[in-house]
Amino acid sequence: MEFLGSSGFHFHCFVSLFLLISAGFVVFPVSSIGINYGQIANNLPTPDNVIPLVKSIGATKLKLYDADPKVLKAFANTGVEFIIGLGNEYLSKMSDPEKAQTWVKTNVQAYLPATKISCIFVGNEVLTFNDTSLSGCLLPAMEGIHTALVNLGLDKQVSVTTAHSLAVLETSYPPSSGAFRKDLVNCMKPILNFHAKTGSPFLINAYPYFAYKDSPKQISLDFVLFQPNQGIVDPTSNLHYDNMLFAQIDAVYAALGSLGFKKLFIHISETGWPSKGDENEYGASPENAKKYNSNLIKLISSKKGTPMKPNCDLNIYVFALFNENMKPGPTSERNYGLFKPDGSPAYSLGISTTTSTGSGNSTVPLSGPPAIPDNSSSPSSTGYLAISSANMERYYSYRIIGPLMMMVSLILINSVV
Repeated sequence: MEFLGSSGFHFHCFVSLFLLISAGFVVFPVSSIGINYGQIANNLPTPDNVIPLVKSIGATKLKLYDADPKVLKAFANTGVEFIIGLGNEYLSKMSDPEKAQTWVKTNVQAYLPATKISCIFVGNEVLTFNDTSLSGCLLPAMEGIHTALVNLGLDKQVSVTTAHSLAVLETSYPPSSGAFRKDLVNCMKPILNFHAKTGSPFLINAYPYFAYKDSPKQISLDFVLFQPNQGIVDPTSNLHYDNMLFAQIDAVYAALGSLGFKKLFIHISETGWPSKGDENEYGASPENAKKYNSNLIKLISSKKGTPMKPNCDLNIYVFALFNENMKPGPTSERNYGLFKPDGSPAYSLGISTTTSTGSGNSTVPLSGPPAIPDNSSSPSSTGYLAISSANMERYYSYRIIGPLMMMVSLILINSVV
């Protein structure tokens, strides 16, 4: 499928930027907003033409699922910061010092300092594949890449981590009792020691959407969309939660603390909401995607931490930049994008803002939260995503092996009266 010519796309970018501004799709001067840049599609713009779209939404960080040279070259001298991925299929090779150093030289050193690469995530959701041969290669690969960075004098500017799904948790409610799966603890501890030693972040992929999709009659839509709601109270910590994502994040913090790693920082490497889905994919709509992502961006911009870590800025990567037409799985998988492949918005984020400039710096006062929708037909209970033994599909195919079967179930909580 032939894409628009260069001049045609630049025109489309101009039109898109006009639409974004007129629709209230705001540019946020906030350094912590990140976007996942997936490319499982045959109709995406060239990386050069992606740059104005990234800047139009104020994103300063991108996460790639590989180390695509076209992207890394295109974004040179733009100031955009990258997390790049090393696919699961390469893990077994990275314990070889020579191969690890060759990979780092080719995929990292070659682009520095013009392209700002700050982190490498080695493997994606490896521990929840239940493949011991793969999981056994994870830490040696992380160590191999880190050693290569040390040898090349790059370890102070580029960290090494890996991305996990929430299925690494065995307990997530209440958040204060969060705990890792018992069968993963022995594997997890050395990885956490690596993070503590190198100062790298702990990456987690978190999707409140899945909880709502599976039990739309039991789970409060407001709770998963960051809309005003009664929320829940952790009976142990007495902390109040008014959205599911924060409860999930704090459950991970609690799990880290239970193993003695309270000082590790969590980054949310993926979260988002689809604008379209199959008939049984409840909640996948432009309206809900708009609410989830616009409210999420407000939280990121406000530098508001979670109840358990109120003084820690959120480091969140929204999934995703584009709708990707070649992703396998249900319809939702191809419709997480903020943009369509032609550069037009998949939907308006609809955030009303005013911009004022002083001393060379722009500030964006955000409007208040959306009004509470009529929930007269909604259930009175608030759902909470817990991790245990029920199957839920989530397809991640960024050069990893096969589809991922996440293990999740729901614990329902009575609303706080």
